[in-house]
Amino acid sequence: MSRVYNFGAGPATLPESVLKKAHDEMMEWHSTGISVMEMGHHSKEFASIVEQAEVNLRELLSIPASYQALFLPGGGTGQFAAVPLNLGRDKAKFAYVHTGQWSGKAIAEAARYGEVQVAASSKEQGFTLIPPRSEWKFDSDVAYLHYTANETISGVEFQSAPEVGDITLVADMSSNICSRPIDVNQFGVIYAGAQKNLGSAGITIVIVRDDLIGHAHPFTPSIFDYKLQANEHSILNTPPTYSWYMLGLELEWLKEQGGIAAVEKRNIRKAEKLYAVIDESSFYLNKVDSAVRSRMNVPFHLADDTLEQAFLTQAKEHGLVNLAGYRSIGGLRASIYNAMSEEGVDKLVAFMREFEKTQG
Repeated sequence: MSRVYNFGAGPATLPESVLKKAHDEMMEWHSTGISVMEMGHHSKEFASIVEQAEVNLRELLSIPASYQALFLPGGGTGQFAAVPLNLGRDKAKFAYVHTGQWSGKAIAEAARYGEVQVAASSKEQGFTLIPPRSEWKFDSDVAYLHYTANETISGVEFQSAPEVGDITLVADMSSNICSRPIDVNQFGVIYAGAQKNLGSAGITIVIVRDDLIGHAHPFTPSIFDYKLQANEHSILNTPPTYSWYMLGLELEWLKEQGGIAAVEKRNIRKAEKLYAVIDESSFYLNKVDSAVRSRMNVPFHLADDTLEQAFLTQAKEHGLVNLAGYRSIGGLRASIYNAMSEEGVDKLVAFMREFEKTQG
């Protein structure tokens, strides 16, 4: 079997060594005689998988003891509701920065539970930039300020956490978690679906500061109540066990790569190579402000958009797949998460140069 280079935005490519280990353990995990998919979620065997995953996550992100690390169902979209439900009982007023489709969805969901103040928006600029912090406007008594650290569709990424003083900072890091070092102490809540940088779809990481737990609205669904989940070690109900296992394998892989600082260096090289081939000619176009270009998701267009289908067809013939842009905006997009190898990016860059030579 010949694997291709998968540039899909998520579920995304996984490290080959992770897939091989999962393959080797599919029928039987560690001489238990059963697969992880058959394992009881309260068994000592599964408990060991859970415990090691949390140990590795805490080590990789340097998560302080004053924070809970939860592993929950519902994806990032579930957290669009869980955050205001858990943090907005006493202050049902929230501030959001609108930098793309996913922050827009978070805003719409939060508006069901309280007053949303859009502190800043780049909608009028087609989500090609992040408004300067000096232009943000929101009340000082909001329950929290929420931002989407990386927008997969528009391809903008915060290069550092915004300064918000004493306001609780909440970040959706679904598409750039563990791709660059962060200081967890700057945040009240960090959440991230696993299916882009940390494994397969079905499980979501929530890192939440202890003092923010225990204040949920009475009508909060149990599975989204941070206190109830923390009390049950994220096993309030039957969890997505196999996704938890896959997440654990990818965390082990990240450690084998040298940790997040080492992975970030590779991510920077990959992004620089791809943006260079776009910028060095007028054949390819990227409209995002260079100061906030995403390292994870690189959207681009052809100057002659009638060539897009030919690009996609020929790219597939070269083993380069899932390069179509998001359905609502078209164009092309290469998602180059942690597990996308530098070799894969080199292959894409070489193809792009050759395609320009023959079609430009």
